[in-house]
Amino acid sequence: MALWGTIVNAIAIIIGGLLGMLLPRISEGIKSTVMQGLGLAITVLGITMALKSNQIVLVIMSVVIGGIIGELLRIEYRLGQLGDWLQSIMRKDGSAADGTGSISEGFVTCTLIYCIGAMAILGPLDSGLRHNHDILYTKSLLDGFLSIIFASTLGVGVIFSAVSVFLMQGVIALGATLIAMAFSQASLDVMIVQITAVGGILVIGVGINILQIKKINVANMLPALVIAAIAVPLQEHFTGWLNRFF
Repeated sequence: MALWGTIVNAIAIIIGGLLGMLLPRISEGIKSTVMQGLGLAITVLGITMALKSNQIVLVIMSVVIGGIIGELLRIEYRLGQLGDWLQSIMRKDGSAADGTGSISEGFVTCTLIYCIGAMAILGPLDSGLRHNHDILYTKSLLDGFLSIIFASTLGVGVIFSAVSVFLMQGVIALGATLIAMAFSQASLDVMIVQITAVGGILVIGVGINILQIKKINVANMLPALVIAAIAVPLQEHFTGWLNRFF
């Protein structure tokens, strides 16, 4: 079953989120310190991912073009609207049901963290192509643990991010066969490296947001991941064209 790993991942996030919300009341000082630690760790993770690629020009172009597209589509605003809509359903007065924070913040933050990264791409690809869910099982453990921590500080919005994870990874898993037919393994490997590097920059942005250093519209940069994937075959085609004439 191609979607099994994705289903397990979504369930792990939900369970982790529920456990986090059931934790005893945590003081504001502890919450602040935990979030700062998470912000630092996520920033370091993003830097590690960003350094995977040695084609910095391609990475920069992907982020710039993707950012422009995202701003035009207003992705950050629309995700925030979705979070606010969920919040209005959970509680009419517009505050989170557990008082830990806005549903919009938890939903957007965790959607970005869980949906960006090599495992979020490699996992569903492997599930779809070989029905091997080991990568997503590992990701499920990591995401479930993070959900416990995030839900204890950001609230119920963390749980709703499981829907985003299921939809994104599900599409990749179901489309894995078509993706494999369209590109060679070498091209896929290069694409994953570039997507990971661009994703790393976005993860750094998430870390900066958590640390409250500066508000970065990371969601508006999500199209950069698609641009990075498209850029690889275009670059290969352009290089082949140049080789024929020069």
